[in-house]
Amino acid sequence: MSGVLPGAGSAINPMFQRLSLLTGASVIEALGKTRVFVFGLGGVGSWCAEALARSGVGNIHIVDSDRVCVTNINRQVQATSQTLGLSKAETLKTRLLEINPRCTVSPWERVFSRENAGIFGLEKTDYCIDAIDSLTYKLDLIEYAVAAGSKLFSSMGMAQKLDPTRLRAASVWDTMGCPLARLVRQGLRKRGFSGDFTAVFSDERLPLHGEIPVSCGAAGGRCFCPAGKGGNTGEKDIEWCSSKKVINGSAVPVTAAAGMILASLVIRDCYERFGGKAEETAGARESARARESARARESARARESAQGPAPVGRETRAPEQAASCG
Repeated sequence: MSGVLPGAGSAINPMFQRLSLLTGASVIEALGKTRVFVFGLGGVGSWCAEALARSGVGNIHIVDSDRVCVTNINRQVQATSQTLGLSKAETLKTRLLEINPRCTVSPWERVFSRENAGIFGLEKTDYCIDAIDSLTYKLDLIEYAVAAGSKLFSSMGMAQKLDPTRLRAASVWDTMGCPLARLVRQGLRKRGFSGDFTAVFSDERLPLHGEIPVSCGAAGGRCFCPAGKGGNTGEKDIEWCSSKKVINGSAVPVTAAAGMILASLVIRDCYERFGGKAEETAGARESARARESARARESARARESAQGPAPVGRETRAPEQAASCG
């Protein structure tokens, strides 16, 4: 961008004037100093990252090892006919900086795992957004982020849904009707996890139209995507398509809405901490959440004990998955 950026030197950047009229200048200032990691840049995470950039978050780390595929175009913000084969993280960085050139955007073309968790510096991160598909990596991130003291907001399964009005945000222990959420709860218990965090979920579950042929992404099928551009090597070139046993359907009204809810959780938390106009103090909300989480954990244990083991259901990237984040 050439010339002087509009609002340079002013107390409130005009780009965020309308938000500041809602939150107050102190919240805009706090958002500008906030550091957020977004793990998974698919149909949920990409929209979350865009909402954070449009809301003045000053430091955004975006993490995904994947490349843009033609089948991403229906739901992922950085996926267009012009970005096929390009890095999702690098392409999204370009878009976020076009929105807010003052934002510091750091792309990570990596997969988060227990083995490399220490390289991300989550101990110095204000918020962590989990929009990961793989159950194992999702559990790794949840465990590590909570232990590191980063405030975690997590997306459960967003595939096989058309109705965004059924989305909810609640304690992970109080989620219901979502196969992936159930696997997450069970996996966390097996790992001895006793913490809590907010999850975005829906109990909608539409059938899969298996009669529609799927090539790109199906095991043994032909991938429509061009070869990776730029000569990248190593972890960023991990190819996921051949490991997908079944591909779940997904729709942008749902995945984007989930991403917007995740971003709103960050914004609302900053508002409660720095705005001074929330209906409840942050301390009162945390106490209420702790009491509710204890009740929800007991309720979830009782439900799952009565229901027996969770069915694996339709899988996406790996055998352990039940539903995709998008």
